[in-house]
Amino acid sequence: MRNLAYWFVTLCAAMVLSDGALAQTYPDHAISLVVPFTPGSGPDILARGIATLLSDQWGQPIIVENKPGATGNIGARAVARAPADGYTLLLTVNGGFVMTAAVEKSLPYDPIKDFTHIAKVATGGLALVVNPEVLPVKSVDELVAAARAQPGKLNYASAGNGSQPHLAIEVLKQKFGLDMFHVPHKGQAQAVTELLAGRMHLMMLPVHTALPYVASGKLRVLAVPSKMQARFAPNLPTFAEVGLPEVLAELYYWVAAPANTPKEIISKLNQTLASLIAKPEVEESLLKQGLVTEISTEQDITRQIGQDIEWWKKFASEAKLTE
Repeated sequence: MRNLAYWFVTLCAAMVLSDGALAQTYPDHAISLVVPFTPGSGPDILARGIATLLSDQWGQPIIVENKPGATGNIGARAVARAPADGYTLLLTVNGGFVMTAAVEKSLPYDPIKDFTHIAKVATGGLALVVNPEVLPVKSVDELVAAARAQPGKLNYASAGNGSQPHLAIEVLKQKFGLDMFHVPHKGQAQAVTELLAGRMHLMMLPVHTALPYVASGKLRVLAVPSKMQARFAPNLPTFAEVGLPEVLAELYYWVAAPANTPKEIISKLNQTLASLIAKPEVEESLLKQGLVTEISTEQDITRQIGQDIEWWKKFASEAKLTE
């Protein structure tokens, strides 16, 4: 019995030493950072910046791999099924990951159990915008009045069915009992083109994408997320101030790994990301992309993802949007 106890203690000590050594040597070869969206998209641009920072820090290649399709499902599934060794990571955004988990009845992965969500790295947001040439309203109250005066006549663009810009307007419609027509497009660029041409009346658009059009008078912003207001639009009302939930317009980006990735590697990734994101030059660079730097613990980002999935699931069910 004494020999068995000695063997058990020795084994545990060896495992602790092994895990510690693993963290010290990680990474010792290239890491794949999967982005489940196309090159040039917001998550892709952010991922390439973070890849450069990590590569400079660790002296190992960080290779960004774009695996777009199915609103982010293809890339997320690839990471969920990858070896849990820290050499395949995911950088994604709630607008794809959370929305599909809320709207689709079945996914090829569990959004919580099949991943270790490491850390949030940045926050952005969506603005509610109108084309003032075809919809000359100056506030959410005026938009609501215009929609009620002509039910079914106003249309809104989105980057596709089930996307966050689509569901965000659905929240607006449900909140105020509006009848507006949804026109999905093949991506944000096409939707913006149609909005600027006056064939669409309104849409939800990333704040930093909207502001140049606002400055030129082509678009008008009616509301922004509170985190974006102070940085980008101090004179505009927030969604909370106009009676709408902030969750509908918040964008947040984070890094994840397959479930069961060693805790020591997760801790090293979290600490390294936190130190890199805190650099003033990184903050300045992200601000130019319309993003605010934000780091979180593994527990915080996992909790937020879970809560947001449940919020959107409830809304999608009540609005009969579930696929």
